[in-house]
Amino acid sequence: MERTDYNGNLRLKDAGREVVLDGWVANRRNLGSLLFIDLRDSTGIIQLVTDHPDDFPDVRNEYVIEARGHVRAKEVPNKNLPTGEVEVVLTSIKVFNKAETTPFIIADKTDALEDTRLTYRYLDIRRPYILNKLKTRALIVRDWHEYFDSHDFLEVETPALNRSSPEGAKEYLVPSRVHHGCFYALPQSPQLWKQLLMIGGVERYYQVARCFRDEDLRADRQPEFTQLDEEVSFMDMDQILALNEGFLAKIFKDTVGVDIQLPLRRIPFWEAMDVYGSDKPDTRYGLTLKDMMPLVGDIEFKGFEGASYIKGIVIPGQGKETSRKVLDNLQLEARKFNLKGVLSLKVEEGKLAGSFGKFVDEAHAAKIIEALGLQEDDLVLFASSSDRRNIDFGMGALRTLYAKKLGLIKPNTYDLLWVVDFPMFDPVEGEPGKYVAEHHPFTRPRDEDLPLLDTKPEEVLAYAYDIVINGYEAGGGTMRIYDHDTQWKIFKLLGLSDEQVAAKFGWFIDAFKYGAPPHGGIAFGLDRLTMILTGTDNIRDVEAFPKNLQAVDPMSHAPAFVDDSQLDILDIKIDEEK
Repeated sequence: MERTDYNGNLRLKDAGREVVLDGWVANRRNLGSLLFIDLRDSTGIIQLVTDHPDDFPDVRNEYVIEARGHVRAKEVPNKNLPTGEVEVVLTSIKVFNKAETTPFIIADKTDALEDTRLTYRYLDIRRPYILNKLKTRALIVRDWHEYFDSHDFLEVETPALNRSSPEGAKEYLVPSRVHHGCFYALPQSPQLWKQLLMIGGVERYYQVARCFRDEDLRADRQPEFTQLDEEVSFMDMDQILALNEGFLAKIFKDTVGVDIQLPLRRIPFWEAMDVYGSDKPDTRYGLTLKDMMPLVGDIEFKGFEGASYIKGIVIPGQGKETSRKVLDNLQLEARKFNLKGVLSLKVEEGKLAGSFGKFVDEAHAAKIIEALGLQEDDLVLFASSSDRRNIDFGMGALRTLYAKKLGLIKPNTYDLLWVVDFPMFDPVEGEPGKYVAEHHPFTRPRDEDLPLLDTKPEEVLAYAYDIVINGYEAGGGTMRIYDHDTQWKIFKLLGLSDEQVAAKFGWFIDAFKYGAPPHGGIAFGLDRLTMILTGTDNIRDVEAFPKNLQAVDPMSHAPAFVDDSQLDILDIKIDEEK
């Protein structure tokens, strides 16, 4: 190959130079006396031109060619292309490979269905829309290495074949050929291993780690994903957050040219929930949650029976826009969060109307209007519940819905903050005294809350922190338990018997008997970071070969059945009736 330049790098300064270029034909326009070819490679597009079309081989879209010629300035620049001030006058074309007509247009804008694009993902990647996102992803990884190498971190790989352990999500299991009936588990995260590295004296560990969780999929979740994983000894929480804020500042500057203001804000978990209705709040817009209990809690209304919380949001200027049909749709949204329903009030000619208006007397109306600062045509949506989390999450979902509907989120803006002081435990609904870990069972309770483990576990807060960007949890971490007795006590509070702890985690917590240092860490979701920084809300746009929402790869048709002979080796039988 004799390539001299990448297509997207040519500029006016290159005028007069002889060049050899390689790539794919993105477009071809034969005007009879003039032939124009847009040649695409991984860096961009350059226009080729000749006034002797018959002297060159006939090429079609997606043919792979080599083009020779000289660069000249365009008479009429194309402002839509970085290379738009120049073109290459052809002297020869060599065809490396022909191409059939593609099943969809290879361009940023396409009307192809996602499953069609995933079936031909190698063609989809040629689209600058996808390729540029993969470039951003690679830049984030490069910055990850540069930043933590400069802070004396050691990159260590952890095992992909692990022992099964309950960390929250369902695991992918791998049968052992040698040990019949036994299974490895693919890692949900490198959590246990990185803590063992701290006990092993590594002190500063990081890696780009592949993780696997057998969960129901959605726009921002895949069964296999990548964590930028980190663990450090002898640092407190403030030091770890400051260290990682430096990394965030670097990637925002390098990828989108934005200087983020440090230090980042910190919002306690319950404040985030009570004000924004989310543990990953987007604070780029208002519509904050209001405590309606002091305003309507004393009104006789059957729907308030047994309710401990009444929360609402004020939506300016939406009273007339909110029809019965709109309210019915809001009821469906509320029921997803186990709320009984959504009530409404709206200001009409200075008075309160809406589904709850008939229950409000003049005195209550005056109090509500004044307390919420209501104006004509404002809408108030509210609900009641005995469960604090349910009502917060439910009203938070309506907050997000209306923010999108009203266009309250400014494009190309970034909102970064830490959510801290998470509860250590999440009570299991309907099972008093039973808990699950809010993050994971290796999270360290706050020192001042340790006595509450024996009396009020539900009030224990943890040294836990999530980085939230534009309403997405882009990463999270905790300070870790580093003494044997506390770790054992946490397992017992989570309902594990001594035998279960010994069987599932004995190998891990035994290491704590030999001098574990104070340590903590964090894991950033590389896929979500890339998603945020490239302006998409679909995680499949930032992975080279993702699965669809059914966890299927439409291109390779994985997962697939395997030969009986392979199953026989593993002593596995398939129940054909299921």
